[in-house]
Amino acid sequence: MPRNRYDFRPVTEADLPMIAGWLAEPHVAEWWDDPETEIAEIAGHIDSVSVEPLIIELDGRPIGYLQSYDPHLEDDHPYQDQPFGTLGVDLSIGPAELVGVGHGSAALRQFVDELFAEGTPRVIIDPDPANARAIRAYEKAGFHAFDTRSSVYGPALMMARDAGEE
Repeated sequence: MPRNRYDFRPVTEADLPMIAGWLAEPHVAEWWDDPETEIAEIAGHIDSVSVEPLIIELDGRPIGYLQSYDPHLEDDHPYQDQPFGTLGVDLSIGPAELVGVGHGSAALRQFVDELFAEGTPRVIIDPDPANARAIRAYEKAGFHAFDTRSSVYGPALMMARDAGEE
């Protein structure tokens, strides 16, 4: 697989209808909250300091949504016990025909490698423990489970990848 195969660009207002369409897809809707609530939150993150909403592109085509966040910049975030400098990520591949063919794990691996190159020491991700497809993809991207939690975001299998691993 070629390096830097994916591009990550900031979400703009113009992307919100496309993201809303993805959030309505059954493979995404199953794991995200109500699309209207989520779109309002994503729109609010466009100018946020603590959350960076991004579009994953493959050869110029938008194929997914990814957000990175710093739990230490959000009041009362449940993951503030992670080492300082840790970033969290969430992602979804939008078009149903692109799910299950390796884009999620490959894009996540590339994005995390870029974060490590910038000095991020640890990246965490928190899939629902019942989301076996996501957990497999995150394992393929180099993440390992370290805890199971329940928080305001619901049940979470805490997974991490640390700089210098592998």
